[in-house]
Amino acid sequence: MNRIRVLIVDDSVVIRSLLRQVLAQENDVEVVGVAANGRIALQMLDQCSPELVTLDIEMPEMNGLEALSELRKTRPKLPVVMFSTLTERGAVATLEAFSLGASDYVTKPSNSRSGGQGIEAIREQLLPKIRALCRRVPIVVPAILESPHWSTTVPRFPAVLAIGCSTGGPNALSQVLPLLPKDFPLPVLVVQHMPPTFTRFLAERLNKECVLPVSEVRDGETVQPGHIWIAAGNLHMTVKKTGLTALLHTSQEPPENSCRPAVDVLFRSVAQAYRAGTFGVVMTGMGQDGLRGCQAVRAAGGTILVQDEASSVVWGMPGFVARAGLADRVLPLREIGLEIIRRVSAGTTARGA
Repeated sequence: MNRIRVLIVDDSVVIRSLLRQVLAQENDVEVVGVAANGRIALQMLDQCSPELVTLDIEMPEMNGLEALSELRKTRPKLPVVMFSTLTERGAVATLEAFSLGASDYVTKPSNSRSGGQGIEAIREQLLPKIRALCRRVPIVVPAILESPHWSTTVPRFPAVLAIGCSTGGPNALSQVLPLLPKDFPLPVLVVQHMPPTFTRFLAERLNKECVLPVSEVRDGETVQPGHIWIAAGNLHMTVKKTGLTALLHTSQEPPENSCRPAVDVLFRSVAQAYRAGTFGVVMTGMGQDGLRGCQAVRAAGGTILVQDEASSVVWGMPGFVARAGLADRVLPLREIGLEIIRRVSAGTTARGA
């Protein structure tokens, strides 16, 4: 097996050492170079020919954002995983990195952790992302979903739009949500796998990009059409309907698929509340969060779109749904927003007929 070639870029000797220790223990990964800042890293690219780069954000001479901007001019498809801190400054910088073309991020171990804890933290976060971004993770659909059965309720008039994404999601959301027009008649509920603080800044960034208002969800809010809610980091988001009123709720119920918020949790609750009116969209992301939720959506008679493999940073989440036969359509990212508008407009017209 060809090992995945990784270039480590970080000004911290400690982090470089931890990364080396983690990756040296893996048979399918090798470190082909290390650099203490972005300028050195750019000079090493031709020599090392990495398949993936880990890139610290704060470094002397040339920081991670500057290096990423330069790297993307010559290597637009090279996977880059940013290392950031769980702080407001780190969250803002990470979102800026996504806008510049970063593939994903991991959080740096805190200074309070021992060497062993730091190694384990990096191993749990980084290794799955390296393998997923370098297409070394096979997709095997669980047998329970190989022959799905669902309601054939027709027509399906969308009443709520639920979106789930992970790796590559911030950029995907920035391409889809700004297309929704000012008179978009549905509420929009979004789960993007991110920690606290990061989701708040993601909502604030999207609010500047979209004509619809975007906010991080708060427990007990009333669901309203024409508003976009982002699930808060470390909290599941669900919706509960009583009569004509639907309320959003947050909770710290156990993670699902190692995720909180989880797409499955949101989609199940939406399917229960809106039945055939559920419109689910699953975009780029690693893992299989969203698969069980989409099964619930289809069982309720709802609609599902997923992003195609070619336009996904990682075709994990949408890939599982597509291969399980649960998707109405599999589309490139550039067509998803237009397809949402088309289906919602058709449903609105049909209702008024």
